[in-house]
Amino acid sequence: MRHESVALIGGSGFIGSHLANALVSAGKRVRIATRRREHARHLTLLPLDVIELDVFDPVELARFVDGADAVVNLVGILHGRHGDPYGPEFARAHVVLPTKVVAACEGKGVSRLIHVSALGADPDGPSMYLRSKGDGEKCVRGAARLATTIFRPSVVFGPEDRFLNTFALLQRLLPVIPLAKPDAKFQPIYVADVAKAIVGVLDLEAARGHTYELGGPSVYTLEALVRYCGEATHRHARIVRVPDALAYTQARMFELLPGAPLMTRDNLDSMKVDSVMHAPLAPELGIEPASVETIAPAYLGKASLRSRFSVFRTTEGR
Repeated sequence: MRHESVALIGGSGFIGSHLANALVSAGKRVRIATRRREHARHLTLLPLDVIELDVFDPVELARFVDGADAVVNLVGILHGRHGDPYGPEFARAHVVLPTKVVAACEGKGVSRLIHVSALGADPDGPSMYLRSKGDGEKCVRGAARLATTIFRPSVVFGPEDRFLNTFALLQRLLPVIPLAKPDAKFQPIYVADVAKAIVGVLDLEAARGHTYELGGPSVYTLEALVRYCGEATHRHARIVRVPDALAYTQARMFELLPGAPLMTRDNLDSMKVDSVMHAPLAPELGIEPASVETIAPAYLGKASLRSRFSVFRTTEGR
């Protein structure tokens, strides 16, 4: 079945913006839900509809998905208050919203739902982030009348990312970087490859009910990635490996500061699980993933220092 009309929830964020462009290029009719229209102003040159609404309102959400052939949920957060098994912000974004999206799709006869989760998602995982992502996946898999596909990417990189850009900024600003969890492993995937994978399976019948892991061609430790950001920016801060006990104290201090924290205790808990694929990329995804080394130098080495501060902004959506 061809899915010509696609509704994106979280489509004004990092991954969503690239996905919207890829969908438009593929000839799809795209609509994007956003809390505030100005959040999607960078997409105004694309031939798509930006609709301002509260996606947690069942009536507004149902109206938004009405008439769409497919819905893609990209909403995700990295920080939230503590709770058991997770705090209210994680519950709202990662569990409540997918449940509402499923209900809206089934109520309006939408036939296709793609849900973007995360590598390591597990209801019994070590962090609130991973537990809430795991429970969100359960909500999606429980959809009785939808063709669902779940994507589990490792950390996603690209010109607007808040991962490599953050470490590049720290390399520029600090002579010493105290680094927690330096041996945590990641398999970074380029944002354009994530978008290509989603577009590629949108109309693929064989992708129904599948969960796809997404990662790039190489696995790195966190310390290796931070050192690479130093090479790309021609700044070489000294990296001090921080033991776990001190790391959690450091993260607790970050949590008490105003604004979005640089690191939280829950982020550290998430890094107890390596963000690495368990098997090669599925061939039906049709992607040959780009490496960090071929993409990142262009934006880490040339972007202005001022632009780096955007990495500390918090956005709901990917």
